[in-house]
Amino acid sequence: MLKFYTSLLFVILTANGLVWSQNTALTTDTPFKQYEEITELMGSISSEKDIKTFRRASFSDAQMQRYLSLHFKRLDLLGDIQGHTAFVLDSYLHSGNWFRSVGFPKESIKSYLDFFQYYEAHEDKLTLIQREDYKNMRSFARSILAENYAKLGLLDSAAIQHKINIEFTKSLNYIYHPSALNNYGLFFYWYKKDLDSAMYFFDGAYKLTQTKFPNHTLIGSIRDNIADLYTEQQAYDKALPLYQQNFEFYKTAINEETLIKDVPRLISAGAQLITTNTYLHRFKAAQQHFTKLEHIVATEAANNNVSTPSQVEFLRAKEQLLRTTNQISEAYLTAKDIEKLSDSLQTLLNHADKRWQEELNDITIDKIELNFKIDRIQKENMIKNQRTKLWFIGLLSSLFIILLVALIMNRRQHLLNAKNKQLLAEQKLENTALKVEQLNSEIKSKERDLSDFAIKLTQDQDWAKELATQLEVIKQASSKEQPALIKNLDSTIANKISVDSDTQAFFERLDKLSDTFYSKLMEQYPNLSKNEIRLCSLIRLKIESRSIATLQNITLASLNTSRYRLRKKLNLSEDTDLDFFIQSL
Repeated sequence: MLKFYTSLLFVILTANGLVWSQNTALTTDTPFKQYEEITELMGSISSEKDIKTFRRASFSDAQMQRYLSLHFKRLDLLGDIQGHTAFVLDSYLHSGNWFRSVGFPKESIKSYLDFFQYYEAHEDKLTLIQREDYKNMRSFARSILAENYAKLGLLDSAAIQHKINIEFTKSLNYIYHPSALNNYGLFFYWYKKDLDSAMYFFDGAYKLTQTKFPNHTLIGSIRDNIADLYTEQQAYDKALPLYQQNFEFYKTAINEETLIKDVPRLISAGAQLITTNTYLHRFKAAQQHFTKLEHIVATEAANNNVSTPSQVEFLRAKEQLLRTTNQISEAYLTAKDIEKLSDSLQTLLNHADKRWQEELNDITIDKIELNFKIDRIQKENMIKNQRTKLWFIGLLSSLFIILLVALIMNRRQHLLNAKNKQLLAEQKLENTALKVEQLNSEIKSKERDLSDFAIKLTQDQDWAKELATQLEVIKQASSKEQPALIKNLDSTIANKISVDSDTQAFFERLDKLSDTFYSKLMEQYPNLSKNEIRLCSLIRLKIESRSIATLQNITLASLNTSRYRLRKKLNLSEDTDLDFFIQSL
């Protein structure tokens, strides 16, 4: 690891010209020129388009580390650039936005604070037109600064920035003031969980936007925030018309930043509209809106305009609709699709975040390493005769770096142990789930046995009633007719005993011979009862219907009813032959 940092130092010193000798005199334009050189070098690593979506780009670790190192070096030059005030301000803003997009709120905060500090110190060097242009940038930067504080749990600092932004935008006759009010409402909603305060600022932002900027897409965002708040309070009847307005609004609204239709918000509004209708048990309306949204998603997907998060949001609305309308099988399949997409998306994000964080740690160590090495080089140029002191400084620097590396390695090992514990816990949870599933399967098996027993009991009751009828006939018959009737009754009982015994033996042999077939059948159709499984086995042996009815001690009409129920459980269409289907398994 130490060898890597040493080599990185000399690569940066010699190849990129980022460290200057004490005897090198810097002109006013030298930092600016070197800033441009670094920017050009960064462009050779990644295009501007890739930089804007850096978290999704497939860069190697070396490229990521190189890009981050150059980015920090470029930031260090900004304080020395003279005569390019607007350029420096834009660079601080770009850096703050970029760090925010790749998930580094602390670094983003530092860049925005540097922007405001530099602006206050150099405002007099800007023209009136430039000052006017920076008003909207200052409002935007203030909002993002507040958001970064909130993400780090610094809620008091975040609230201060929101209040400053609201006060600052009061004098700006444009969308920035209602936007600042809406952002403060989101702060109360997401982080403070103060729904009353959130609604107060949402209402203020909505009224102002509706009056002055009714066609701006911000009005859709505010409507969505208010509707979400109503939904959290379970006031679905109040949320429904707002989602309805947004669904119609985003069909034609154009995003002011991208200048194209805002497909993600359109899909989100439609999904929320469907879900809210299901909460209100308006299933017909929910189905109608789902049909419209499904067409929109299919059309936009054909043009590659539907992102993975939008697909997940659409599928969640579909699952909700299917589940509430008792379409359980379809809802289950949809839930599996959602799980696949969500897991895939989360895996990519986690992997990207992990890589970035690791590279940031490495760059931080590199900066400390470079600072010590640069200090040593400067001291060598200034005091050439004090070699003992220089060696002592170098030794301390090396020990300090080794200590930092040891601390980081210890931290990584701690994270690895925590991850292993989490995996063990998840495995135990999975084992528990398997046991529960096994118990449920045994319960279903017992339920089928009870069902079969109930059917057999019903058959025996019917036969007992038949015997009672014959006994009644014997009682009412004459003394001459009674011997013949008693003999007939005796024969009926003997036949019943014989048939039951033979049938039981037959079915026991049938069960043994059909064990493999039963297993395959139960695996594909676990809801079949034992009688239905035996019926499948008899059909598989190509036994005629009349013989099957005799074996099961039922009439042909009852057998036909059993066959009809079996077709339903096997999900067979009308044109599929039951006998052929079973014999082909």
